[in-house]
Amino acid sequence: MDVELTRLGIAERGPEKVRRLNSGHRRRVEIARALLHRPRLLLLDEPTVGLDVPTRRGIVEHVHDLSRRDAIAVLWATHLIDEVFDDDRVIVLHEGSIRAQGAVGDVVRDAGGGSIGEAFDALTRNAPKP
Repeated sequence: MDVELTRLGIAERGPEKVRRLNSGHRRRVEIARALLHRPRLLLLDEPTVGLDVPTRRGIVEHVHDLSRRDAIAVLWATHLIDEVFDDDRVIVLHEGSIRAQGAVGDVVRDAGGGSIGEAFDALTRNAPKP
């Protein structure tokens, strides 16, 4: 656990009770705990909601690094488009229906957008009900 706390930049907070930590530090502890047994798959549901921008950025970058370095597959559910990196694979869901899936570049191209945000807007705006 100490290794993951160090990687997440909160090793000095290790001795503290989790309930006394702020929400950003708690989120990092949750991720560190999830990595204890070296999983092959990490499931994250809106892991950065409510966090400040620097904390969000740090967690997003750390999890992307974990995925590349340790070959951990990550299923990351988010509404925050800036958490998607250009080399990610995505699934765009809208009202329970898959609107697009694949490499970010392919989804953007197929949706006719200039960015993943524009592609998301195009795919979900006036989308037919499933």
